[in-house]
Amino acid sequence: MLNCAIMDKSGKLIQLLAVILLIVRHIGASDEVKVFTVATDDTHGLDRFLRSARVYGIDVEVLAKGKEWTGGDMKYAGGGQKINILKDELSKLMKSDDNKDRIILFTDSYDIMFLSTLEDILKKFKSFKDTRVLFSAEQFCWPDSKLAGHYPKTEVANPYLNSGAFIGYLPELLEILNHKPIKDQDDDQLYYTKIYLDKELRHNLKISLDHDSKIFQNLYGALSDVQLRSNTTEEWPYIENVVTKERPLIVHGNGPSKLTLNHLGNYLAKSWSMKEGCALCNEKKIELKENELPNVMMAVFIEQATPFMEEFLQQLNDIDYPKSKIHLVLRNNVEYHETEVDDFFQAHSKNYATAKRIKPDDFISESEARNIAKDRCVNSVCDYLFSVDSVSRVKPDTLRYLVSSGYDVIAPMLVRPGQAWSNFWGAINSAGFYARSADYMDIVYQAVRGVWNVPFITNCYLMKMSLFRNTEAKSVTYSSEDVDADMAFCSNLRQLGIFMHVSNEMDFGHLVNPENYDVSRTNPDVYSLFDNKLEWEARYLHENYSVNFEEGRKHLMPCPDVYWFPLMSKRFCKEWIEVMEAYGKWSDGSNNDKRLEGGYEAVPTRDIHMTQVGLDRQWLHILKEYVRPLQEMVFTGYYHNPPVSIMNFVVRYRPDEQPSLRPHHDSSTYTINLALNTPNVDYEGGGCRFIRYNCSVQNTKRGWLLMHPGRLTHYHEGLKVTKGTRYIMISFVDP
Repeated sequence: MLNCAIMDKSGKLIQLLAVILLIVRHIGASDEVKVFTVATDDTHGLDRFLRSARVYGIDVEVLAKGKEWTGGDMKYAGGGQKINILKDELSKLMKSDDNKDRIILFTDSYDIMFLSTLEDILKKFKSFKDTRVLFSAEQFCWPDSKLAGHYPKTEVANPYLNSGAFIGYLPELLEILNHKPIKDQDDDQLYYTKIYLDKELRHNLKISLDHDSKIFQNLYGALSDVQLRSNTTEEWPYIENVVTKERPLIVHGNGPSKLTLNHLGNYLAKSWSMKEGCALCNEKKIELKENELPNVMMAVFIEQATPFMEEFLQQLNDIDYPKSKIHLVLRNNVEYHETEVDDFFQAHSKNYATAKRIKPDDFISESEARNIAKDRCVNSVCDYLFSVDSVSRVKPDTLRYLVSSGYDVIAPMLVRPGQAWSNFWGAINSAGFYARSADYMDIVYQAVRGVWNVPFITNCYLMKMSLFRNTEAKSVTYSSEDVDADMAFCSNLRQLGIFMHVSNEMDFGHLVNPENYDVSRTNPDVYSLFDNKLEWEARYLHENYSVNFEEGRKHLMPCPDVYWFPLMSKRFCKEWIEVMEAYGKWSDGSNNDKRLEGGYEAVPTRDIHMTQVGLDRQWLHILKEYVRPLQEMVFTGYYHNPPVSIMNFVVRYRPDEQPSLRPHHDSSTYTINLALNTPNVDYEGGGCRFIRYNCSVQNTKRGWLLMHPGRLTHYHEGLKVTKGTRYIMISFVDP
């Protein structure tokens, strides 16, 4: 026991000493190095930069916070103001600091991330021989390419100076900053470049460039050189320069590479790992208090004819958020949907804090409608704008999740089932259109989970309105002559440095596919089986279809080898009949039938074939996916996939038209007979009599399927309908 106690105390002592050593090292590095940046505005980029500093215990002094930026728009040249701000600060430090050999680390802020500790950075810096000042380096000579020929001749990966990050001793840096005056709007990189190209100054001040990216990695021009290592034995992802074999300690998304930094930032600085998941997500989450829920404007946009609109409108009503906290803007631009949209608005608008309609006959463009909703939210008490397009199918708790995520602009990931089509882009190309990021498929299929910084979101997203109440962001618009509304809006956000995110932390729902939705058809939703299977099954399969497969269930058999199954919903039966009657071209019931090969029907009925109404593919799929499993369950040993059926048709029986059908065999291995309406309600009489067994099935149920063998054993007849109209759906399977 004594030895165990000693070992336990010894282990704790070793751990304590290790912690103390780390603290001492950190204090030592912080005491020797001061870290500065310039940031006049609060931005998402600055938040990311400061977080990366905190992760690695780096204390950064942010200069000029809240001051006016007069250093140009930085789209071409500018940034001289950074030099003047830093010069003033270092001059003060030189006067007051006893340590004249103090090291200064300066970086930009909006497009920089720290990837390691100050101790590691300092160690790498001191490994550079005969160097008092070290600038980062890149592959392009900017902003004056003519100066490339003046650089020292060398075969290195990154030959040219970049001013986004540098480290050096205070006296030499001050001498560089005081070399000559610079205007705020002049270019800082050009200023430092000319000093470096002065051979005497370069030699006397011992200025070097980090050609191999040992400390500083500039991304522009080096995207193929830099690899993200995320699935390694190390706990946290990192980047490696595969050309120089270095592991950079500071990364800079210079120039057009800012979106690449956004992508890498999803993983770096201990943001995400295979083991820990999304650490950044957990840091940002906020707790929602029921009595302090923020006000949300729910802006709904119906811009195209959309399948299963009824279910879309219902999901709006089902959102788990107090309607007294929701301001509704409902925009419909599709005349086909106007009746049901207006019915929904009339029934539910009174439940919301406020409600506004934009109708098709208002003749307002999509971009204008979206701007109206945004501006209405900006100029009101609303805290968030929740934009929802009609193709989105979101679960009730989605809005609460988005608000509690802590992100300013965030979309729930929605994907078309079975496809890679989603409501976000992982990357964009040089023209601003879709490009696939390396992790896009992993995100879509949830191989990785978290919240991801992406360049484009659409269809469903939440935005914090405080972002759009400053002078610059008020100009953000959905309007553009060149691209659609969402592309214009996201482009505006990117230009302002506002980060967009998509979350796949949980299952939020999915997207419906409107591409083949043809509103010229009667009941177009019933045609949408292939494009929108989830909605189709929810609406059209019988509510008890799955009960057919419960273990131990005894299947109904009203006559020998005749089975009865719930298959399709009442809604399906109603709409199926409506399709047939709208088409209206019923056969005449004679033996002559030009629809058949040979033109002769031995046992004719008054019917419409599925090929005539464009539903043959859908019905054959129903046979394969929903009927075949039932057949295999009861007709043991018979397997044929897919089932073949040439004759698929709806039969209509009426007393004054064709009330019955003479005895006959079906040309099939098995036959299915789906009741589309209800006896003693829609009609009287009718049914099917199996002559060999003298057994009749008359009290059929709407949506229930009769399945029986064809040909030899089940000789049968259609019993007489005495009143009303009977509809049945027939297939002769595997003739």
